[in-house]
Amino acid sequence: MPPFTVLHVCMGNICRSPMAERLLTLAVADRLARREVDPARVDELLHSHSAGTGGWHAGEEMNPPAARQITSRGGNVAGFAARKLRSDHIDGADLVLTATADQQEYVTALRPDATARTFVLGEFGRLLAALDPAVLPTPEATADALHARGVALVEAAHDARQGAAALSTDDLDDPWGRGDQCFSRVADEIEETVQPLAALLLP
Repeated sequence: MPPFTVLHVCMGNICRSPMAERLLTLAVADRLARREVDPARVDELLHSHSAGTGGWHAGEEMNPPAARQITSRGGNVAGFAARKLRSDHIDGADLVLTATADQQEYVTALRPDATARTFVLGEFGRLLAALDPAVLPTPEATADALHARGVALVEAAHDARQGAAALSTDDLDDPWGRGDQCFSRVADEIEETVQPLAALLLP
């Protein structure tokens, strides 16, 4: 059921997955603005949230350099608190995007029935580039239409990978403890997937 729900997963849920969570929300809000729809309606259409495979940072704010990347790109960091991944987070997601192949394996071990909708972020970006948008339902800025298009997009991406494993180059580096330059590069790599995703959802 709507809204289209995307779960982002990394290790501690303070660097990579929060950036992916908020940068996807920003990308969809930007697409709404281009359609002259109030970007504040993004929450009606998309639920982008995140969790970590470990719970060491549960309740913490995101890492400051990660927050800086989001705000410098026009996003919002308010209200974020790290949390440990639970099975119900996976069950409620239409799409699960993990920072690495190890985390993809963690998700699918926890919930094998989620395998067809779980991808490494970089892998999903590669697959999106090969999809034919004409096979997807009509794009409209309504909750039902965006959910239907999103679910069809995930199914098409799963069909396109044909059982092939993700590539090592699909993994996002862990920027924790490193400088702003590293965080900037990782945020750029996240945008290489979430911006095309937003463009396919709302062309």
